[in-house]
Amino acid sequence: MNTPPHKHNRMNESPMSQPKFPSESLPDHIIHEILTWLPVKSLIRFKCVSKSWNSTITSRIFINTHLDRAISLFNYNSNNHNGYLLYTPVPMGPPNCRKLLCTGVRNSDGTLTQISSIEIPFYHSRIVGFCNGLFCFASYEWKCKDLIYLWNPSIRKFKMLGVTSISYTHIALGLGYHSENNDFKILRIGEKLEPAEAKVYTLSTDSWRRVVISVEGRNGSIDGIDDSPCVFFNGALHCIAYNAHKFILTFDVNDEKFREIMLPQNYLDELDGYLDGFSQSLTMFKGSLALIVFGKARVGNSNKCHIWVMKEYGVVKSWTQKSVAVGWVDSFYGCTDNGELLIEKHNGLLLSFDPESLKENSLGFQFPTWVGFTSNFMESLVLLK
Repeated sequence: MNTPPHKHNRMNESPMSQPKFPSESLPDHIIHEILTWLPVKSLIRFKCVSKSWNSTITSRIFINTHLDRAISLFNYNSNNHNGYLLYTPVPMGPPNCRKLLCTGVRNSDGTLTQISSIEIPFYHSRIVGFCNGLFCFASYEWKCKDLIYLWNPSIRKFKMLGVTSISYTHIALGLGYHSENNDFKILRIGEKLEPAEAKVYTLSTDSWRRVVISVEGRNGSIDGIDDSPCVFFNGALHCIAYNAHKFILTFDVNDEKFREIMLPQNYLDELDGYLDGFSQSLTMFKGSLALIVFGKARVGNSNKCHIWVMKEYGVVKSWTQKSVAVGWVDSFYGCTDNGELLIEKHNGLLLSFDPESLKENSLGFQFPTWVGFTSNFMESLVLLK
């Protein structure tokens, strides 16, 4: 029986005429270029294609190139939607159950839709920073045990960092990205009875180094720092420090120099904070460094929120103030890109508060242990090797 003309007998083909696997007919640099644009989940699968692909995908050059592409896509897509809320709800299982890192997308009507949840791979810890797909955790007993972790949820890998255990009264921690070297650094400032001291961890060398806190006009050191995570902005980590007066201490992760930014002059004058207590936090507000202060007003006995925004980074005269009435706030977690404040009130409900319209919007859950916001959640291969 004759083979129909439209049929082709592959059994009679010579090896040279058989189609090749795509990678066999493409130059290595083209394959490398294509792979750098693929999502993390696909790349993890493609490690099994061959030893060559596994070697390529796990190389530092490839990981850095893929991170650069992820950052460029992050910046391009930042304004295309309402952003993502990252949060860790209170565990509802047995006492020793692990927390979850949840991701929710902000809808146009202000509501939240959860799209993912990932189990955090260690206990008794809190998030102190996240940057370019990498999270930094510290143990609840961080003032004595000083356990610090780096975690990449995209590839389910983490690294525990060892630090000498010293008892501090206050600790400031922050995670930053070293853009010049495609590297990550952790700043750790500890305050004891003597002047505060600082250490820096560098991921590429997997090592800690002691750095001298030297600030011009501050007698070469500082007396103390606020016990809160640092804010990473404009290539530097920021925390509130003090000698005789409080100021913003910055640490540039590229040149590793400390600098000072003055806080707004008399920024507490309108608050009766010394009687009823107040809270102050550094954050990002609509793309600028900001100081958010909650407290009771001296006049009228109402709870106020003072939003101080530094319109021009590093220029003290550019601080501008907006004051709004707000009920009692138990916790402040940060701001969304459009300037909404993420707050928790006495009933534990997480709210977004618009300081322009004064509208409060419930995000649908209570008593979070941590909340963060990102305009576009980034995945990376950092910590893969």
